[in-house]
Amino acid sequence: MKFIVSSAVLLKQLSSINGVITTNPVVPILENFLFEISDGLLTVTASDLQTSMITELDVESKESGSIAVPARILLDTLKNLPEQPVTFSIDEETYSVEISSDNGRYKLAGENATDFPKVPDVSNDFSVDMSTDVLSSAINNTIFATSNDELRPAMTGVYINLTDSSTTFVATDSHRLIRYRRVDVASDNGNAIIIPRKALNLLRSTLPSENINVSVEFNVSNAFFKFGNIRMICRLIDERFPDYENVIPSDNENNMSINRMELLGSLRRIAIYANKTTHQVRLKITGSELQISAEDLDFANEANERLSCEHDGEDIEIGFNAKFLVEMLGNIDSKEIELKLSAPNKAGLIIPKDTNENEDILMLVMPVMLNNYV
Repeated sequence: MKFIVSSAVLLKQLSSINGVITTNPVVPILENFLFEISDGLLTVTASDLQTSMITELDVESKESGSIAVPARILLDTLKNLPEQPVTFSIDEETYSVEISSDNGRYKLAGENATDFPKVPDVSNDFSVDMSTDVLSSAINNTIFATSNDELRPAMTGVYINLTDSSTTFVATDSHRLIRYRRVDVASDNGNAIIIPRKALNLLRSTLPSENINVSVEFNVSNAFFKFGNIRMICRLIDERFPDYENVIPSDNENNMSINRMELLGSLRRIAIYANKTTHQVRLKITGSELQISAEDLDFANEANERLSCEHDGEDIEIGFNAKFLVEMLGNIDSKEIELKLSAPNKAGLIIPKDTNENEDILMLVMPVMLNNYV
């Protein structure tokens, strides 16, 4: 079996799906790309059993066949070749792969393609279309709040709830919760799924910069994404997601509006002086003034700053983990944010004030019990 392809085109396509390949896979053959040729079309698959990514490109070939090619050595070879046509010659009996270029010949040992795990089919049980811009925003706004706790697998992914009027993306690690809702994405045959963090990270890094359509299909066990000439199939997390609506407080009588960048800058500075274990910062709102302070008693470090804000409600003092606040504020674009509070021992809500008319973002963060310093 033989085919000719541009080294740069092949490198670009392989690089877009290479992220799924792990260094120590469960099955050694997963260190390979699966090459399948038919009618001048090369289909390349990379997989880690949980997630598979597939890309297609045109090549010069009159033959059909398949081979598993070692990913690392192939990518390193292509990265160091100047742009030129390269010829792949494959011996289907010995599984040896020879790459011929203007500069020379490179021979590597492939493997039998039949040993490569089959990619699951996703029958079109449920489907929805969304743009790459919407999908990127949804992933960027939620993925940082997913949990690393493997004992609570449902929280290691992003929950997506499709209804006939909107689509809601939710992530939580029990210390904070992000609810990102789009009213411009809806599906008549609504359903809810949980997509693993790794798959979403791969998807985010592969989505093109231009705004194109992404087709999403899923059944009870797998989700299937298709955009351009790339497809991704990932296994869903088969767990019950926490009842997140019940933890969102509704009786928030303390509302503060403030410039997001001013608050973010202040928190980054004050956090330097906070305890390195708790990262606790104290927010004290009195009238139209917000005082942010932190203290690390172990090292006699302390800092405080004052910011002006708009405040409606009683004076309040509350503690938060600065790392969480910085990450949450850093992941939104809004110029102004609203902080909704009810009591020092109840969750606070961060609401961006100027968002896209089609999106609704709510960020919840649990408080940290304050030390009794003044």
